[in-house]
Amino acid sequence: MVTGAAQGIGLAIAETLSRHGATVVIADIDGSAAQAAQTTITAGGRSALAIPCDVADENQVRSVVHETVHRFGRLDIYVNNAGVTRDATMPKMSLEQFRSVIDIHLQGAWLGTRAAAQAMRAQGGGSIINVSSTSGKTGVFGQTNYSAAKAGMVGLTKAAAREVARYGVRVNVIQPGLIRTRMTEVLSEEIWNQKLAEVPLGRAGEPHEVGNVVLFLASDLSSYLTGAVIEVHGGRFM
Repeated sequence: MVTGAAQGIGLAIAETLSRHGATVVIADIDGSAAQAAQTTITAGGRSALAIPCDVADENQVRSVVHETVHRFGRLDIYVNNAGVTRDATMPKMSLEQFRSVIDIHLQGAWLGTRAAAQAMRAQGGGSIINVSSTSGKTGVFGQTNYSAAKAGMVGLTKAAAREVARYGVRVNVIQPGLIRTRMTEVLSEEIWNQKLAEVPLGRAGEPHEVGNVVLFLASDLSSYLTGAVIEVHGGRFM
């Protein structure tokens, strides 16, 4: 299952996992977009199922995990990717803007991790991957909400990894940097070039490159890796 998988990095993650044999559940608050993503994946002969889900809603998260296990018999991979931005400096940021970002990113990741870990514990193992951001490492001007949420996901990952390791469940977190998505394409050319100049590899990352790291963490190639933070940023903010 991949949350927020109807577009951007989430869709790239879902497509990467499906190309390597996974049946992918696309959980997204936008049901029509999730359905379109399902159509895209299944058109290539692969297996996918779209299920509308608001990751900040405890009952919906519990329900989508239950439905997945009911339909497919097990849940091996859960990716907490869903997110939004509500950028503003602190004097201009409303409490609602702060809370909505925390609720979707951090509370959503906690709800997903808790529900997925329970299902995986019952079956004897699984892999949970949280998609954070380098914003949670460095802090970003105008993103006190987003940076706080993404930093919190790192602490959540490490604590959860300690709790569920005894059941064969691994929990790891990825921190992408400058990735070429619809969200970053709205940046002005000046800001884009400024950020790009900070990347030692000299280019922005592509969504599928994040998907490849998720694939690694989901597979047995990372069987001795839990509680780890993997930065996918081309060397930026080392």
